[in-house]
Amino acid sequence: MVTLLHIDSSVFPDAASSSRSVADAFRRTWEEQHPSGRVIYRDLAADPVPHITADAHTAGFAAPTEHTPEQSAAFTARVQLIEELEQADAVLIGAPMYNYSIPSTLKAWLDNVIMLGRTTGEAPSAQGTPVTVIASRGGAYGPGTPREGYDFVQNYLEAVLKGSLGLDVDFIVPELTMAPRNPVMSGLIPLYEASRERAIRDATTKAKELAERLAA
Repeated sequence: MVTLLHIDSSVFPDAASSSRSVADAFRRTWEEQHPSGRVIYRDLAADPVPHITADAHTAGFAAPTEHTPEQSAAFTARVQLIEELEQADAVLIGAPMYNYSIPSTLKAWLDNVIMLGRTTGEAPSAQGTPVTVIASRGGAYGPGTPREGYDFVQNYLEAVLKGSLGLDVDFIVPELTMAPRNPVMSGLIPLYEASRERAIRDATTKAKELAERLAA
């Protein structure tokens, strides 16, 4: 059974969120290709995971038999998140830009699943798993734009997902998502709509490509 791990982190629901809308296009296509597959879904805005604690962190460096009751409880919750990542054949992450970086809820999930000697280190346990990140952003941050260099979403996630966890990362970037909400950006709405449509097409294509790769 093919398994997709789908992580959403936008505070906006459904169609109000570009990252959710594009991720939904990916997931619908994925499920069409894998009607009997499994989807593990986590909505980090609706049901946030605990931020990493001293007990959860230190438990990763101690034998289970040496855990305090507090470490044991925290570690059990952390291991569940890690196992969901390890069981996935592919991962889909909605990562909108908030104040130039990722939502704190997504950072909390990453802090929990990064464990030296298991998911990171010499032989990361989920190494090579394909990850598609929907990195939506309210403005434009590409080369030549006024805010070039202010995007701390893609470079951070590239370092963590690829550099630390050893995952195979691909980004889809719908941008100018604030245009319909910010009157100052109203003239950019056509560019926003084009970016959104392109992102949805790319998500659909990517889902089909991954389905074919995993079926081969």
